[in-house]
Amino acid sequence: MVASSPGTSASLAAPASPMTDSAPTPGNPYAIVEASGQQFWLQPNRYLDLDRLDADVDSTVTLDTVLLVKDASGTTLGRPYVEQAKVELKVLAHRRGPKILVYKMRPKKKTRRKNGHRQELTRVMVQSITVAGKPVS
Repeated sequence: MVASSPGTSASLAAPASPMTDSAPTPGNPYAIVEASGQQFWLQPNRYLDLDRLDADVDSTVTLDTVLLVKDASGTTLGRPYVEQAKVELKVLAHRRGPKILVYKMRPKKKTRRKNGHRQELTRVMVQSITVAGKPVS
């Protein structure tokens, strides 16, 4: 058995790669959009959960509030929105988020209140990102 000190490494493990699956990569197009008061980073053929949308399952929703578009030709930044840019989303399901417990207590007063909350969500799939009618790819 080989003893190793804390400063040395006994095994030759491969270092973790700095690129993760969720990080933007130079070859993959993406868009940053504003929806339900928040900003979301979207890529084609990926899904995400938004606040509940008033749309049926398997319907298409179009977002016009595109803040930034990145593709192979470069980055287009909106002021405040990119003109003629759209993101098409397909509604996959209506869901509920995880339960959050809110517990309030005033010490020495015998006052306690416990509430629960589950956010209503809509899971959507990004179908396409288009600028001036041309798909970004």
